[in-house]
Amino acid sequence: MSSATGTAAAGSKPRIIKVDALARVEGEGALYVRVKDDIVKDIKFRIFEPPRFFEALLRGRRYTDAPDITARICGICPVAYLMGASQAMEEILGIEMTPQLQNLRRLLYCGEWIQSHVLHAAMLHAPDFLGLDDALQLAKSNPEIVKKALRLKKAGNSLMEIIGGRAVHPVNTRIGGFYRAPDRLDMMRLVDELKWGVEASIDIAKVFGTFDFPDFDYDYTCVSLRHPDEYAIERGNIVTNRGLNVPLSQFLDHFEEKHVAHSNALHGVDKDSGEPYLVGPIARYNNNYEQLSDLAKQTAQEVGLGPVVTNPFKSLLVRMVETVYAFEEAARLAQAYEPPSPSFVEAEPKAGRGYGCTEAPRGICFHTYALDKEGRITDAMIMPPTSQNQPQIERDLLGVVQKNLALDDEALKWRCEQTIRNYDPCISCATHFLKLTVERE
Repeated sequence: MSSATGTAAAGSKPRIIKVDALARVEGEGALYVRVKDDIVKDIKFRIFEPPRFFEALLRGRRYTDAPDITARICGICPVAYLMGASQAMEEILGIEMTPQLQNLRRLLYCGEWIQSHVLHAAMLHAPDFLGLDDALQLAKSNPEIVKKALRLKKAGNSLMEIIGGRAVHPVNTRIGGFYRAPDRLDMMRLVDELKWGVEASIDIAKVFGTFDFPDFDYDYTCVSLRHPDEYAIERGNIVTNRGLNVPLSQFLDHFEEKHVAHSNALHGVDKDSGEPYLVGPIARYNNNYEQLSDLAKQTAQEVGLGPVVTNPFKSLLVRMVETVYAFEEAARLAQAYEPPSPSFVEAEPKAGRGYGCTEAPRGICFHTYALDKEGRITDAMIMPPTSQNQPQIERDLLGVVQKNLALDDEALKWRCEQTIRNYDPCISCATHFLKLTVERE
């Protein structure tokens, strides 16, 4: 529900717009905009959801607790936290993952990408481009899209259930691998559905490619993982489109989090420039386009994308291209699957510091931990993707509002919400965009 107070006439009271609850985004937040002489003078994207202190909660706990505890940060992308924490501990303990275990991890992560990307793109973001309030309205106007999307999401959930033990907060993962290797026959039963998912994802991408995307572009500093042998999902170095390529241990030499007065969430910035940067689908795509499959590249071309994307609203299309790729990878890995034996690599605890980072659906999720000689956590730091993206979201909002000041209150509110949803933000790992205030002088 929204309300508008005042008018835009000269000498009138400030024009105020309030969005009391934003659907299709998780978390709590607000936007304040001050406009003078048709120029945006101030903009604050506020996050007021209370902090949850997961890092403090980890101190003093056994290293084996970190993956399961951090996974509770997010119910949509728990695998990002499970794997990032596990990687960091494995580095300290000197664990080398076998190729079979690494492939099984990648297959599990494909399941998370599929279910998260499809949920966001088809159910939460696509209605914005059709002038619809939610997926229920989309189901009335285009039921086949919604049915197909639900079946795609179910395929991703099935992968997570078979490999991880359940679709939400998997319980079969552990440091060094898995408690139990899935049965090959169970995996083979998914192959046909995964192959169907490739074609179905392409069909949905083509429909979304017909949308009318708002005219807005930005020259982003794109930060993502890169791996020499594959499109980076669950491992790699930190790279940017400005030439940086460093191991995870040097991430904090180049990027940092800062407190800001108007937000309970930390803001990630580039240390060298002090400027925002972008993580997520567009950053991954721009940095690693050449490593996509031929079919994913063909899909990108058919929906109007080139090798570089600068329009944040087209993140919708990039997500669907990545969904095509994730289904291809999942089908390939499932078909070639042989249960690893043993299902995990054991190691004794030791003191040290380790780093982990994976590509959550909405961007890199960075972890670093320190252990004492008994394997207890003495220090923990996690940088989720949305905290890294928040300054860039604010920068996008400034540009979008400035470009759309001629819109009336309701249309401007809608465009701002749509801009935030470009990022699929998660401030519980993300944000609810509760209140938009526009003050015109």
